[in-house]
Amino acid sequence: MTVSQTKPIELYYWPTPNGWKISIMLEELGVPYDLKLVNIGKGDQFDPAFLAFSPNNRMPAIIDPEGPGGDPITVFESGAILQYLGRKFGKFYPLEERQRVETEEWLMWQMGGFGPMLGQNHHFRHYAPERVPYALERYFNETHRLYGVLNRRLEGREFVAAGQYTIADMAIFGWAQRWQRQAIDLDEFPNVKAWRERMEARPAVQRGLSVGAEQQKQLVIEKDEDAKAVLFGQKAR
Repeated sequence: MTVSQTKPIELYYWPTPNGWKISIMLEELGVPYDLKLVNIGKGDQFDPAFLAFSPNNRMPAIIDPEGPGGDPITVFESGAILQYLGRKFGKFYPLEERQRVETEEWLMWQMGGFGPMLGQNHHFRHYAPERVPYALERYFNETHRLYGVLNRRLEGREFVAAGQYTIADMAIFGWAQRWQRQAIDLDEFPNVKAWRERMEARPAVQRGLSVGAEQQKQLVIEKDEDAKAVLFGQKAR
């Protein structure tokens, strides 16, 4: 199936593991998109205009001016965006039911576990105002377990699901980019390490990771108390 995109998709984005999912997908698809940076350190995610179509005050979100029936559609939540784009353009989201279910299993695994648990590990390790040993141990152990699950899954496989490169790989990959800050030794997980290298060798993945990279360097959360208040206090500046 070939679907042309004549008007750019609007991508509301900041360079984080969840944002990278969609910048990578759009680069892989090769469709036009307009970047709308949502500076999460300044509270752009609380702007009423953004909340109108992303009510959970989280990016990424998209507006596709050429949605179903030719009418615009808004989509929030990164997993839902990946599924929407995969269905629309017929790429990276298999049509065969068993392959699609397998892809969805691993997408949901990332959304329900590999993202949230790694995120909590990252938070308590780098941003918590005080060391909380129980939380550090709890979330590190779960992070380590999930890397083990992924490592076993990739044994003898080039990609995570359906015997091919899919939206599941894109979803998982961004979170695995932060392995060092999660205190993970990738040498313990050789299949994950090799998979990451395969992913990073893809030109579209490289382009997707570079989207907003300069702006990301300007936000050093550990040193920005205002940004911490916005991100973790749930209020705009």
